[in-house]
This record gives sequence, C-alpha cells and structure tokens, in this order.
Amino acid sequence: MMATETAVDERGQRKTFSGVVVSDRMAKTRVVLVTRTVRHPFYQKVMKKTSRFCVHDESNQSRQGDLVEIAGCRPLSRTKRWRLLRVVKAAPRTLEKGRAGSEAKP
Repeated sequence: MMATETAVDERGQRKTFSGVVVSDRMAKTRVVLVTRTVRHPFYQKVMKKTSRFCVHDESNQSRQGDLVEIAGCRPLSRTKRWRLLRVVKAAPRTLEKGRAGSEAKP
C-alpha cells in the first residue's frame, strides 16, 4: 500500500461541498454559502436549503463571489470546522470602491 492510501483508510472519507463565498472580510476565514435541494417528507415538494459555513483559507486566495470546494476537518476555532480545498471558478474582479474614487477631482 502507498502512504496516501493508508492515510485515507485511517481517516475515512472526508465530507466535501461546493459553494459560493459570501464574505471575505476576515483574515484567513471565508463564509461559504452551500445550497442543496431536498424533498419535503410529506408534500414531496423539492425545496432549496442553504447553509453558511466558516471556512479556513490559509493563503487568502478566495474572494467574494468565487465558487469553491470545501472539506471537513478538525475544529480550528469556535466556528471553523471546514477548510478550503480549491477555487473552482473565480468571480470577475472589479475595482474596490475606495480605489476607484481616490483620484483628485478639480
């Protein structure tokens, strides 16, 4: 067996989700909105349910609006139990409000 195979066997399969970053204001922490569809147990109507997860982003690589993939991990703080795996699709970047109007007007 290889080392990676044994590590996966010991820890088991980690839970992964994909969602959209809705907040990137904290250092090394992102808030990710995960949307899933569920069927109502009695009425059988398909509904959308959303969950917000605090995600650890060590290198601050994701920005607001990015589609990201996250995985469960050990508790890193009171609210963070997820870590960022990768940025699936980056959102289009725009100039920030403070930088766009910083030029002096006559």
